[in-house]
Amino acid sequence: MFISFEGTEGVGKTTLIRRIYDDFIAQGKEVVLTREPGGTPMAEQIRSLLLAVNHEEAMCNDTELLLMYAARAQHLAQVILPALEAGKIVLCDRFTDASFAYQCAGRGLSEAKLKLLNDNFVARMPDVTFWLDAPIELGMNRARERGALDRFEQEKVSFFEKVRSGYETLWQRHPERVKRLNATQTPEQVFAQAMRELQAV
Repeated sequence: MFISFEGTEGVGKTTLIRRIYDDFIAQGKEVVLTREPGGTPMAEQIRSLLLAVNHEEAMCNDTELLLMYAARAQHLAQVILPALEAGKIVLCDRFTDASFAYQCAGRGLSEAKLKLLNDNFVARMPDVTFWLDAPIELGMNRARERGALDRFEQEKVSFFEKVRSGYETLWQRHPERVKRLNATQTPEQVFAQAMRELQAV
């Protein structure tokens, strides 16, 4: 099974992923825990480029999108697809839905560009996607408490409102795959809701 985790900044994705990972391991399942952008040494280098705040030139939106997919192609080839072929569960912090939410809804890039990339470079979509949804200000306050903000986290609230709207669009389009979790709940409640959704799959 391939499970992805989505949401705006500070909604608790990392906490939920770790809890589900620990639960699966306790059940004796083979699990791979990974993230995007990143997941391999080369993809992590691309992640550093994407998140850095000190570039001498502004990163254009198309460059951002293409870097995301360069990292994703490497990640799929080296980590995700081999793990799934070996019968393992893959838990991934962000995947293609993040590109729709951030680059299409947030940046305003056309869905046609995303479809072209997905059709040509994404051989497998998640079986289940958890969208952790919370008010933007709540998530941003949590992100600020973590320390220095990366290039995405420094965006304005209006940008993240568009991103959140993008996730809502995906949830409405793909209710069989995208499961909305109320991220204003306690971590224990979010975990319980996620496990209920998995049991219903």
